[in-house]
Amino acid sequence: MNVLHADDRLAVVDKPAGLMVHDSALARGESDFAVDRLRRQFGKPVFLVHRLDRATSGCLLLAFDRETASALGKQLMGEGFEKDYFAICRGWPAESAFTIDHPLDGGPGKPVKKPAITDFEVLATCELPIPSHGFDTSRYAWLRASPRTGRFRQIRRHLKHAFHHLVGDSSHGDGRHNRAFRAMGIQRMLLHAHRLAFTHPLTGERIEALAPPDAEFDKALALFE
Repeated sequence: MNVLHADDRLAVVDKPAGLMVHDSALARGESDFAVDRLRRQFGKPVFLVHRLDRATSGCLLLAFDRETASALGKQLMGEGFEKDYFAICRGWPAESAFTIDHPLDGGPGKPVKKPAITDFEVLATCELPIPSHGFDTSRYAWLRASPRTGRFRQIRRHLKHAFHHLVGDSSHGDGRHNRAFRAMGIQRMLLHAHRLAFTHPLTGERIEALAPPDAEFDKALALFE
């Protein structure tokens, strides 16, 4: 995997879309996981600081020892840890910047709802000749999503709650728009972890890592030009 930052204690890598981070109940018999690739790539144990959905690409933070992982995990829960995602959704949000504050459960087998907050910013909009709901065109928005909390599929579920479904999301999206983008050759879910910023727990240095969108995501972004 492409390394965006690395030192003796931690690394940020660019996870490709379609690769599961680690084995879980959602793996469905798969045997290829990012954590195993990373152990081989770096030649030492790795400890994941956070997770990305299989269909999400971009910045993934890991540590090389338990102490660093623990320190980063604590920072992850505070305000100094910044995560920014690119997302493409159906519709045009009414405001250029908005926040969704909507509690979410923890996913399958975890029914208790906990606070979940995501800040969104509209980066661009477009209107395409795709018929939908009796209209000749369909509207889409390119968003920056910055989750303040880390709930299960938070951005995807918050966008569904706002009726601005994430394009390409087969679980929480809108099938009509997913099919329209697949017809254009854009097969992936359009969620990308573009930026991570945090303080190095040993040196105190501010680290910022940027993951460029892959070719398929760039093809979707070109629709906004």
